[in-house]
Amino acid sequence: MKLYIKYMVSTRCKMVVKDELKKMGIHFVMVDLGEVEIMENISDVKRAQLKAALLTSGLELMDDKRAVLIERIKNVIIEMVHYTDELPKVNYSDYISEKLHHDYTYLSNIFSEVKGITIQQFIIVHKIERAKELLLYDEMNLTEISYVLNYSSVAHLSNQFKKVTGLSPSHFKQLKDKRRCPIEEIGN
Repeated sequence: MKLYIKYMVSTRCKMVVKDELKKMGIHFVMVDLGEVEIMENISDVKRAQLKAALLTSGLELMDDKRAVLIERIKNVIIEMVHYTDELPKVNYSDYISEKLHHDYTYLSNIFSEVKGITIQQFIIVHKIERAKELLLYDEMNLTEISYVLNYSSVAHLSNQFKKVTGLSPSHFKQLKDKRRCPIEEIGN
């Protein structure tokens, strides 16, 4: 049986979910970003207990199919941008469609309708947040960052960076008080 959990965007979230499942004696096969596969069906009472336990950690067990799909789209993008060393070289639309086994137009329409922004805009915001993180780490120069984030040029990255943040990448790097946002707050 699969369960879908909102705001589950990090390794720490996965650890919290695993702990709650163990406490409740629920056996799991897999715990991934936003998704848990359990071995047994659980009663409505146990589901309500799990929902309440997860809420105390800021996580939300989801029931609505559209909300589940939106969360899965967000998690694919977050994983793609924040947790891979290099972004896929295929079109993001093909990547997302393949990962979720749905037509991209269908995914895009639902996402835009519910979130009020396009999937592409959501990806850009996350790529810029990742660029901010890489700039603050100071391990890569802008050329390397643009390559890792799959930008066609440094100028393209710089233009998008300025559009999203209002600052050039070099100006951003100079500001120590303009820090990163938590992943779960981006695009919500």
